[in-house]
Amino acid sequence: MNIVVLVKQVPDSGAERSLAGDGWSVDRSGGTNVINEMDEYAIEEALRLKDETGAQVTLLTVGPDHAVDSIRKALSMGPDAAVHVSDEAVAGSDALGTAKVIAAALGTLEYDLILSGAESTDGGVQVLPHLLAELLDIAALTGARKVTVEDGGLLVERQTEDGYEVLRASGKAIVSVWDTINTPRYPSLKGIMAAKRKPVTTLTLADLGVDAATVGRSGAATTVLSAEPRPARGAGVKVADNGDGGDQLVAYLTAEKFV
Repeated sequence: MNIVVLVKQVPDSGAERSLAGDGWSVDRSGGTNVINEMDEYAIEEALRLKDETGAQVTLLTVGPDHAVDSIRKALSMGPDAAVHVSDEAVAGSDALGTAKVIAAALGTLEYDLILSGAESTDGGVQVLPHLLAELLDIAALTGARKVTVEDGGLLVERQTEDGYEVLRASGKAIVSVWDTINTPRYPSLKGIMAAKRKPVTTLTLADLGVDAATVGRSGAATTVLSAEPRPARGAGVKVADNGDGGDQLVAYLTAEKFV
């Protein structure tokens, strides 16, 4: 069994984030880039399946040269190898353009299962697994809280607001996972040292046969119309308790639709 895990390097959500000089994209040039949090759960799930089935686990990422730092950290958790698509022409791609590049990269690999996080902290659009399923003509089982390998296919519990749905698929599939599925492991010293020797294949758009004009900002199917920095935090509302503080608090929470 061959598993490919999609991994993305994103700006640390715990650090201050800003727009790049173009005013339309997130600045990724700083030193606060990390593995997308949800992808760590996808990596852990792949490693769990590896322990059960002896699967080969390969990471796949699309990003600038410095994304290799996140690749090495991810490899230290236990995957076997990685593929890094690095090409300046990819910069500014929307979800569809990114999906085209990833689909082309997957075409160079043998895989039975693709795992990904349910969303990225810098985009949060949650459409990439569906786009890839369409481009690759495979099943999409999204929002998983549990994955089980069965004879001839997969059994997935899909998390919903009211509980979960049971999905089954035979053949190749892409599964996105939520943070309820497991607890990602911490890399061991042995894993960190081993990651330095694991193979990382770097590919360009030319290697993948992807026309640069169809991706990037110029080839995007969507357009950012405006962008503004987050407004400064306001002073808030103070409730003076003159015997009716509770009523004031309930009225405020009701107005803000918290209750």
